[in-house]
Amino acid sequence: MTDVPSLDEVELRGPLAQLRTVLIDGETLEAFAIQRRIFALGHRRLLVAATSGRLVVLARRLLGGFDVSTIRWQDLEEVTLRVGTFSADLAVRVGKATDLASLATAGTAQVQFPGLRKDQAQGVYRICQGQDQAWREKRRVRELEELRARSGGIQVTSAPMAPSATGVDAVRRLQEARQLLEAKLITDSEYEAIKAKIVS
Repeated sequence: MTDVPSLDEVELRGPLAQLRTVLIDGETLEAFAIQRRIFALGHRRLLVAATSGRLVVLARRLLGGFDVSTIRWQDLEEVTLRVGTFSADLAVRVGKATDLASLATAGTAQVQFPGLRKDQAQGVYRICQGQDQAWREKRRVRELEELRARSGGIQVTSAPMAPSATGVDAVRRLQEARQLLEAKLITDSEYEAIKAKIVS
């Protein structure tokens, strides 16, 4: 007796095959959610996929083919999930230029994915939350390293600084080191080491 594929399996076979064609080498599919047919009456259905490197959105075209859009994990600022009786709505807030090379945001956009299958949407949401937390921690560590470098790092200048400028800079660096200590971001011994470098 042969197993007959369920309607869901048949329905997902095409979109998942299309998704696999846009994955890059080493990228793995971790979770996906497809929009329920009733929510796609005014447009083509969406497939939202969380991979190891990004959030991929596939929209089927009316006359064949599909459009792909991508959200990098480092650009993700917030993700929310609303679960209803029949479906779930996933919303993501995306920033621009929020990677480690450029920490300042240059604007944000809200992207909505309504009418997703509940269990699938919850899986995508979990991956999004994990990636959001991981990138927040990476940015926090980077900011901490930069603050430590400013507080106690050795500064190389091409010309000797004026005595007044050197004194002001030393005071500023001591204040930053003290703030790190008070915020419990460095230990007492680290503070003393930074202070000794600045004073010397």
